[in-house]
Amino acid sequence: MAIGLDVETPPEPENPEEYDYEKCPFYGELSVRGQILEGTVVSTDMDKTVVVEREYDVAVPKYDRHMKRRSRIPAHVPGVLEPLSVGDTVKIAETRPLSKTKSHVVVEVTQEATAEDVAELTSQAEPEPELSDEDLAAAADEGDQ
Repeated sequence: MAIGLDVETPPEPENPEEYDYEKCPFYGELSVRGQILEGTVVSTDMDKTVVVEREYDVAVPKYDRHMKRRSRIPAHVPGVLEPLSVGDTVKIAETRPLSKTKSHVVVEVTQEATAEDVAELTSQAEPEPELSDEDLAAAADEGDQ
């Protein structure tokens, strides 16, 4: 409850000399205000940043129905919460702009990813398999006939 939210405070950093206190809401100077959102980590490719995807419903008055929308929010990962993996469910909180695209910080990992979650997320973004030279030659022969 140190940051004004009902989240558990993680253990102190192991290397205090190298720790980035400027961007840490728990042990640094970063204030947390505004929205608190929950979503799933879909990308961990950037350094100290994750992309969190959240799904929400939007009313469509013309058809008297709801439709699902998704938003992808880049969020800073404080060093005390590293490492995160794809498929983890996290809480993020709004803060001051930390970079050109980041205005949120991860404050809690609510659920760790299971093997099924990771397989489901990676299968959605999996590219089509490439064809071998033999397959291309066979397809060309069929087209000539």
